[in-house]
Amino acid sequence: MAGGGNKAVVAALLANTGIAVTKFAAWALTQSASMLAEAIHSLADAGNQVLLLVGSKRAQREADDLHQFGFGRERYVYSFIVAIVLFSVGGLFALYEGYHKVHDPHGIDSWKWVPIAVLLIAIVMESLSFRTAITESNKLRGQVPWIRFVRNARAPELPVILLEDFAALTGLVLALIGVTLTLVTGNGVFDGLGSMAIGALLVCVAIFLAIEMKSLLLGESATREAQQRIVDAIENTAGVQRLIHIKTLHLGPEEVLIAAKIGVAPTTDAAVVAETIDAAERAIRAAEPMSVHIYLEPDVYHENYVADERPAVPEAPSH
Repeated sequence: MAGGGNKAVVAALLANTGIAVTKFAAWALTQSASMLAEAIHSLADAGNQVLLLVGSKRAQREADDLHQFGFGRERYVYSFIVAIVLFSVGGLFALYEGYHKVHDPHGIDSWKWVPIAVLLIAIVMESLSFRTAITESNKLRGQVPWIRFVRNARAPELPVILLEDFAALTGLVLALIGVTLTLVTGNGVFDGLGSMAIGALLVCVAIFLAIEMKSLLLGESATREAQQRIVDAIENTAGVQRLIHIKTLHLGPEEVLIAAKIGVAPTTDAAVVAETIDAAERAIRAAEPMSVHIYLEPDVYHENYVADERPAVPEAPSH
């Protein structure tokens, strides 16, 4: 994991652990549905940060005979699990608790100042965590809009932390509104509605995260900017007449596989072709350091060339 992602995850873990403890204490004193929903949310977030750290550690294992391109995608697996935890433990529980409180409402009769104080403290702590995530993300984001950064990022940790912290801050505001209205009116329905709003928010964020992580698990190409740098490096290599076609694949957040067919002169001998390929590989790695596996196939370009049809796959024998 990149240092910035690791720093943001650790900051979020420390913040959410402390927040979860204070929220559970506040819920024990007040029996507020919003406080319980927020406590479970913070506990789920802390668990999610542990999952991200575990995924990062496991992704660093060396390649073996069964996984010859390494374990880089394991970070995506754990990030997908994070989305599931956020959806089930955070979102669905908050919806259930809010539904229960709306149908059996009761006000906050004791320790009335506790939930307000805890929520305000939690907002401050969560804001500090969110600020760390934004600061670290800005180092990579450049001038890219936030939505595009989250959707196009190949490293999952920073987008996950950004969305979690955003959802946490919004949820805290919703909980604060629900608890305040309950304290002012004495009507526990507002507390339940606050919990349901938190649940709906978490479900939406979890679904968005799951969709993005599924795309990464299936295998995404290098970013457009990275692909253009790779193409330029190949086309500017002496001896390469043209780039016939290219395919890229992220094997992990910082590992890109490149397969390309390059056109060379029909009279070029094998030694010159080998030198051209070596020069192109050096140029690719200089232009895009994440290029770990590079496979270049030399060919003679024919404008009207038609590839042979793919052979039929034999049917599996019946049992």
